[in-house]
Amino acid sequence: MPRIVLAFPEGRHKALTMSYDDGREADRRLVRIFNDHGVRGTFHLNGGLLGEDGRIGAEEAARLYAGHEIAAHTLTHPTIARCPRETIVHEIMEDRKALERITGEPVRGLSYPNGSHNRMIREMLSHLGIAYSRVVPSSGGFNMPDDWYEWMPTCHHKDRLMERAEAFVGLDKRQYLYLLYVWGHSYEFDLDNNWDLIESFCRHIGGRADIWYATNIEIFDYMEAFGRLQFTADCRVVRNPSARSVWLYADDRLFEVSGGTVVALA
Repeated sequence: MPRIVLAFPEGRHKALTMSYDDGREADRRLVRIFNDHGVRGTFHLNGGLLGEDGRIGAEEAARLYAGHEIAAHTLTHPTIARCPRETIVHEIMEDRKALERITGEPVRGLSYPNGSHNRMIREMLSHLGIAYSRVVPSSGGFNMPDDWYEWMPTCHHKDRLMERAEAFVGLDKRQYLYLLYVWGHSYEFDLDNNWDLIESFCRHIGGRADIWYATNIEIFDYMEAFGRLQFTADCRVVRNPSARSVWLYADDRLFEVSGGTVVALA
């Protein structure tokens, strides 16, 4: 039986994703920095607040966030663990509707407003079309999430960002998959007068051949596609019923298992 392990696209073993909340006007500068260095991420927006109080408007959002993910952050940013179920449903579904008018496709990601969530809310999310949700507490590590509805980032950008970037770049044990997940709010760079921090980070970590630069939903969908692979009992043949490719190592030989194909691994 061949030894089968999952790889990120093109055989990579490291992935980077960014996550920024609230859709403030400082996102313009942040997106420009990301784009300059090939870094990609997810922007969590409040559909009921677009264009208000220094926030990006709906018309601009479609252009600004092109190449990144637009995800939900509830319609009006309440502390939802204090709200009745009816309010929670309204806040998430109406936010999705507003954002889907921008994206033209399903909005399936969420970050909890004010970090507010509980077990009842987490159990509701799959019924509301939400695939994952990011929490505020950080892991400090580079592990893949154990629970998509309590997806812990590695760190906030204020928390030893360059130190963590250096450690991440140096990871070379290919028997593991590593994920660096950074979150924050773009307006914090204005408040702290430290745009040089995120510029230095993206300059240092961008453009590397061994890193997959992905949005939150791309990572979720990729892992889901791996979970749907159908192997023969001896793991010598695999069928991919999904539309997207999945990369595998079989006895250290890299295979791309394209969507809809059957591939012999040994």
